[in-house]
Amino acid sequence: MLTKAFIPYKGYYSTPFCRWQGTMANENSIVLGATTAKRWLTKNNFDPTMLDYVYLGITIAQHYLFYSHTWAAGMLVNGTKDLPALMVNQACTTSTTCIHLAAVNIEVGTYQTAFALMTDRASNGPHTVWPQPLGPGGEVESENWMMDNFSRDPWAGQKMIQTAENVAKELGTTREECDAVTLRRYEQYQDALANDRDFQKRYMFAPEVRVSRKKTVLVEEDEGVTPTTAEGLARLKPAEPGGVHTYAAQTFPADGNCGLIVTTKDKAKELSADPNVEIQIVSYGFARAKKAYMALAVVPAAEMALEEAGIKVDDLKAIKTHNPFAVNDINMAAKMGFDVNWMNNYGCSMIYGHPQGPTAGRNIAELLEEVVMHGGGYGLWAGCAAGDTAAAMVFKIS
Repeated sequence: MLTKAFIPYKGYYSTPFCRWQGTMANENSIVLGATTAKRWLTKNNFDPTMLDYVYLGITIAQHYLFYSHTWAAGMLVNGTKDLPALMVNQACTTSTTCIHLAAVNIEVGTYQTAFALMTDRASNGPHTVWPQPLGPGGEVESENWMMDNFSRDPWAGQKMIQTAENVAKELGTTREECDAVTLRRYEQYQDALANDRDFQKRYMFAPEVRVSRKKTVLVEEDEGVTPTTAEGLARLKPAEPGGVHTYAAQTFPADGNCGLIVTTKDKAKELSADPNVEIQIVSYGFARAKKAYMALAVVPAAEMALEEAGIKVDDLKAIKTHNPFAVNDINMAAKMGFDVNWMNNYGCSMIYGHPQGPTAGRNIAELLEEVVMHGGGYGLWAGCAAGDTAAAMVFKIS
């Protein structure tokens, strides 16, 4: 259990998420992430030189990935101080790993204030060529960072969607259940758009994206959300033969970035948009499931985080998940004893897309805002990640 790590109220942001090959497709995500975070810090009168350390979460290679963390840190402070940094890649739970690393170091007094910056561009993913000197004719071996890794886990030997279908089969989940959850998640996302996107504007920050040599646009809304109806869902074919998930019942690759300040209790109060709102990072959980059953890992990770926090599901005001497949939420709700329709208010990655590194960070920003709207209490984030793993975090708002 953590006791000394806090997030200032409004000390976090997420950009909208753009669809695969959409508006953010041509920006280097390292540059876009750092320049967006710098603009956000400036707009909120946060002095970047207060930062002692930066965690850069990134999972898809960009040009100059080798220097990504120190490069991003340098852009954040514009060379006004020597700001160290670390690059973090834990697939879909990268955001929570960055936040937890910052929280642990605050806890032990390594430094006072850290910044977790997560950024990814699934669009125009790199194509890597590897030498294969012992291959026939010495021909090279190529790798598509996106499609090859979505299509096969080298350890489990299956596609990601096949791991979801394995869990659905074990649980006895039906196509109708998946469609119902998908429709519910779309309706919840619509709630975030109500009153001129009032909820999203609580945490969302528009990036300036260069779309050509002469044109820069401000991206203010998500790009790639598909209108969804029960009738439309019923007409879709399964993504895998005999499966229960359609393409609507799973997430899609996207682009975006987000950032969170992690600091001490006193510093968080100083930086907070409302000093009467206190956000504490309470606990962290992790797990790994059996081969090719990725969605199963979420429950033990969540249970570990709850146990570390000393609370139960009934103590929670809200739950947010990274749910790349509908069965993730169906399994979690069934095994942890709550209504699947209650979780993931105001949106989730299944609806607005999955840039990987920043996905959980956006989920967490939404979670914090929802719990604040409830007047405080505990919130749980949980989600799976490539390789049949998962992570979870508990936050307390008072």
